[in-house]
Amino acid sequence: MNKIIYLLVVLTVLSCKREKKGTIPSEVTTSINIEYAKGFTMEKLTNGITLINITSPWPNSEATFTYALVPKDILPSISLDRDAYQAIVPVPVENIVVTSTTHIPALDALGQTEKLIGFPDTKYISSEKTRKRIDAGHVEDLGQNEALNTEMVIALRPELVVGFGINNENKAYETIQRAGVPVVYNGEWTEETPLGKAEWIKFFAPFFQQEAKADSIFSTIANSYNRTKLLAQQAKARPTVLSGALYKDIWYLPGGKSWGAQFLEDANTDYLWKESQETGSLSLSLESVLEKGQDADFWISPSQFTSYDGMMDSNRHYSQFSPYKNKKIYTYASTKGATEGMLYFELAPNRPDLVLKDLIHIFHPELLPEHNSVFFKPLD
Repeated sequence: MNKIIYLLVVLTVLSCKREKKGTIPSEVTTSINIEYAKGFTMEKLTNGITLINITSPWPNSEATFTYALVPKDILPSISLDRDAYQAIVPVPVENIVVTSTTHIPALDALGQTEKLIGFPDTKYISSEKTRKRIDAGHVEDLGQNEALNTEMVIALRPELVVGFGINNENKAYETIQRAGVPVVYNGEWTEETPLGKAEWIKFFAPFFQQEAKADSIFSTIANSYNRTKLLAQQAKARPTVLSGALYKDIWYLPGGKSWGAQFLEDANTDYLWKESQETGSLSLSLESVLEKGQDADFWISPSQFTSYDGMMDSNRHYSQFSPYKNKKIYTYASTKGATEGMLYFELAPNRPDLVLKDLIHIFHPELLPEHNSVFFKPLD
């Protein structure tokens, strides 16, 4: 099918009301198993169309989004009601723009790295596969997420843009969508559990018709995570843990119901703020953190610090904490890609099993003595 005919077919699908009786009969839908993620569901129809429902595009969202993924080989034979979907996407997608570094590992794992043609602020990408394509000029730098260059995106004419939002004010995506480029929201960052985030690889899979591969990849990750979680229960000690650091006189650390706190629970530690109900960050004073966490056994993720000297130069009060005195502080900030992007921010949501193994190696080294840390390193 040449490009002109293909474009006409796509425009017909996007502009026509549903005309043929039984085009998408609801009674033949099959729900796709999503076990841990809470922010999306998927259904497969007998004619090959996949419906993706995004129920949590951003925190506390009242909006939901439904996308219809239509195999290109059946495009000429169907009509869809465009008002029923926020986007209709012909699949498999041959080129794509994504907007978060957390999207990159899914493309790599599914073998779709070469489909990426644009990304906002490419310097933050750490993936070696993707960096090779960036260096070769195959991935366009599209500005920054908060100021996405819509003209460049539209000029690229990607078959799909995968975006994310922090609220319902997303003018750039609206502009791109009006230009005829499908935009879909990925809400993996709103998930509160490690395996919930990782399961979003299943969101990416149907755009490339790689569902079976995604199921296999996620099953391997989930099994690895759950085995490691069970291993942690064999530990004889349950150390106390402090996290976070000061930023402009406010100490930010994970809330007790957050993704980060869940890792510490599954690693069989006593996270000192585990009783708090926040799913994001807590904002505390230095005095309150010092009162509760001064005698902690370990300190994990002290913001962007990579050395004890750097912490002392920033605030001398850090030296009052036992983990500082005993050299028991571990950071992900030392592990960076070729252009200084932090590997933890990119890969950790997709590979929680590796994060958990790192933490168990730190807190219970007798359980994983041969483990080579992927993300967390001791401070210098």
